[in-house]
Amino acid sequence: MASLSPLLLLAFILCFSTLQCSNAIGKGYRLISIEKSPDDDSFIGYLQVKQRNKIYGSDITILRLFVKHETDHRLHVHITDAKKQRWEVPYNLLLREQPPTVTGKWKKSPVTVQEISGPELIFSFTTDPFSFAVRRRSNGETIFNTTSSDKAFGEMVFKDQYLEISTSLPKEASLYGLGENSRANGIKLVPNEPYTLFTEDVWAFKLNTDLYGSHPVYMDLRNDVVGGKAYAHSVLLLNSNGMDVFYRGSSLTYKVIGGVLDFYFFDGPSPLNVVDQYTSLIGRPAAMPYWSLGFHQCRWGYRNVSVVEDVVDNYQKAKIPLDVIWNDADYMDGYKDFTLDIVNFPRAKLLSFLDKIHKMGIKYVVITDPGIGVNASYGVYQRGMANDVFIKYEGKPFLAQVWPGPVYFPDFLNPKTVSWWGDEIRRFNELVPIDGLWIDMNEVSNCCSGLCTIPEGKECPSKKGGPGVTCCLDCKNITKTRWDDPPYKINATGFNASLGFKTIATSAYHYNGVREYDAHSIYGFSEAIATHKGLLASQGKRPFILSRSTFVGSGKYAAHWTGDNEGTWESLQVSISTMLNFGIFGIPMVGSDICGFFPPTLEELCNRWIQVGAFYPFSRDHAYYYAPRKELYQWGTVAESARNALGMRYKLLPFLYTLNYEAHITGAPIARPLFFSFPDYTECYGLSRQFLLGSSLMISPVLEQGQTQVEALFPPGSWYYMFDMSQVVVSKNGKHVTLPAPLNVVNVHVYQNTIVPMQQGGLISKEARTTPFSLVVSFPAGASEGYTTGKLFLDEDELPEMKLGNGQSTYVEFYASVGNESVKVWSQVKEGEFAVSKGWVIEKVTVLGLKGTGQASELHLNGNPISKETKAIEVSCTEQKYVVGSEDEGKSQSFMVELIGLEMLVGKDFNISWKMASGLVKDAENVFKKYGQAIKL
Repeated sequence: MASLSPLLLLAFILCFSTLQCSNAIGKGYRLISIEKSPDDDSFIGYLQVKQRNKIYGSDITILRLFVKHETDHRLHVHITDAKKQRWEVPYNLLLREQPPTVTGKWKKSPVTVQEISGPELIFSFTTDPFSFAVRRRSNGETIFNTTSSDKAFGEMVFKDQYLEISTSLPKEASLYGLGENSRANGIKLVPNEPYTLFTEDVWAFKLNTDLYGSHPVYMDLRNDVVGGKAYAHSVLLLNSNGMDVFYRGSSLTYKVIGGVLDFYFFDGPSPLNVVDQYTSLIGRPAAMPYWSLGFHQCRWGYRNVSVVEDVVDNYQKAKIPLDVIWNDADYMDGYKDFTLDIVNFPRAKLLSFLDKIHKMGIKYVVITDPGIGVNASYGVYQRGMANDVFIKYEGKPFLAQVWPGPVYFPDFLNPKTVSWWGDEIRRFNELVPIDGLWIDMNEVSNCCSGLCTIPEGKECPSKKGGPGVTCCLDCKNITKTRWDDPPYKINATGFNASLGFKTIATSAYHYNGVREYDAHSIYGFSEAIATHKGLLASQGKRPFILSRSTFVGSGKYAAHWTGDNEGTWESLQVSISTMLNFGIFGIPMVGSDICGFFPPTLEELCNRWIQVGAFYPFSRDHAYYYAPRKELYQWGTVAESARNALGMRYKLLPFLYTLNYEAHITGAPIARPLFFSFPDYTECYGLSRQFLLGSSLMISPVLEQGQTQVEALFPPGSWYYMFDMSQVVVSKNGKHVTLPAPLNVVNVHVYQNTIVPMQQGGLISKEARTTPFSLVVSFPAGASEGYTTGKLFLDEDELPEMKLGNGQSTYVEFYASVGNESVKVWSQVKEGEFAVSKGWVIEKVTVLGLKGTGQASELHLNGNPISKETKAIEVSCTEQKYVVGSEDEGKSQSFMVELIGLEMLVGKDFNISWKMASGLVKDAENVFKKYGQAIKL
């Protein structure tokens, strides 16, 4: 910014602070040629700058444009320097199709191409000044348009350290994504809030600030007011450099400090389609072991093995489910990775404890930080130095400080580092049989800033008291390069901090001379890949990795928790929005520290938090070293809420595990905003206080202090209360309903036309998996006809791959229909041998919403009549209670019918049917024609 005149500088500062002004940095580019590649269906064009200037550096004179419809639903638009290769997200980390290599040759020729059409997305452009637009073929809607407007934004800018491009937006656009940050206003993007993407170790309670991950992707959901039809699409700018994104409501502007303009457009049209298309590019979410969907307990401050043993025992005594016990850095020798504190965690005692819990089915996960202690007697450090694995500055390993004191950071872009890291994981796993790894502080976090040396004659860090974060190295600022002090200042940490503030200096470099300036935000991503590879090689089973820092594609390797949050009601509310965003980012296994990481947490808040956290995909209680104890058994009321909410979670584990499988094969989020299932219902577009698990299980928690009821939005349809399925909310056109929510109650409802597989629960998922199954079948309340489906995936959950066809998995599709005065429920099994070998049976079927008197007769199982004399099956009928009056109450009546004692093998096709007393329609053929299925019994 030093090259700007004082008046222009003042104008720009005012513009930046209000986010409202037009940017007139340049006149843009003109398209001087474009033609189709002879090798494929791609197009290559060249752009020439119209008028150069010095603001933020010199313009790149000639750019290359690459356009290709990579699939029927994905359009790729790539703009880079035509003369030399620029930094891009490495293709060996994020596998994808690569544009042709830049040759330095370019040509000028008449532009004869008008537009580039794909099956659904059409790329069009203007030549002078160059701009482009992407529109749908199906409805003509423009989803991205860079054509400049004097009031909204300027022309495209492409300099070495400053790239700018904008798109106009219609007023009906609802935007989601662009993270990671914490948002007080909910999941829907709000105009004129800062959205900065640059990975930072910033407390997660700091709102609207760039946090641990960088995900430059957004979803745009628009409802056609005339037709009432919603269309969703998504836009990814694949760029790892720091950036500010300015959303003004009518436009969105990217201001990026390096790399290339690498856009991907995904046409949807549903939100689920969008995530499917997005994860097909960036990588499908990692398969998670079954136990990871259980409840996890952690704390920084479990200072010895006896304390950890006591925590496990207390969960057992309180009868609160627990699947995984964690250790933060307490287990380490002086906070050094891959070591044991021989005083507080002696190996023999730790192994005895682990043998005990492993036999129970409880797992053990520990933390690692990337910083390797600079200590000549430390084997990990010695081997790292011998293999030359660390990030460099001026030829020497870059020195920083984290918990061990002085540290060097491994360079995971170096193949030797990946091998060394994997070997260290192997060595440690032989020392301690861990079940997963938690990779923290990988933004990367540093207690110091700048160029540092180890002080002489001073203890660094001090060994007195508990762990601290005060820098004890001798440091000086690094500002001598344009990488440490770039011309454009992104809004880093929320106050325009230098890029190297409390992290690696951005002029440091990685393998092959890659600058930290470019690679900073992919550090956690590259570490997750190396950790996944190391765990898989050393254990041969499905890896479980939890990472704080994430990037585009991290979900293929790791789960995520939302960082160091605060024990406040606001943090509880924000946790829902953050969780839902990560589903959009392709990282469905996500959750926040239940009851807050710090400081002290009120009993009532912790009570309400476990009611939400029990339904996070990743459910873990975690607390800070200096915070009071927050385990769920510490308060009687919290323990009761935990037994209720986690009791329901453990019954739903088959349902959650099936969602985990669907996420792995299609990218579908486990936890979803309501608009995923109800995209045409605009009332839910900004809803951030409720969420869905899968397509049909809705959580409506209390999020304010002192409340004993909650106002919940019910989209159109019938919703059944999971804790008492005789209760139903019928919402004809969508409505807000005030629900009772006493201190230990959470409202969970299942939607109509759903089949939910459940088990009886337990205190450990290993036990819960052995209990009989039940099916909950929901029809619209009082419907005279209906048809519904569900699914179930089961496998040997620690196999590296999660798939069918390996002889160790089973997939079941469930169906149910009502009509012709009969109810029918049946299954179709794929590869049932695995489930049969486990002896799993379906003991109970509960059918909701049946019209008539509720009386059942002529029961048939697999085509054979069942009598009380031949089989002890209990049949019960309960009239359902309308929580609020149905719109057609008086005419409407519905029943819940339960069949208990069925003993149907999960691994074999079954069909069960019964007749109902009068009140059902008498023409089942209409049902079958309507839903397009043939019922074969």
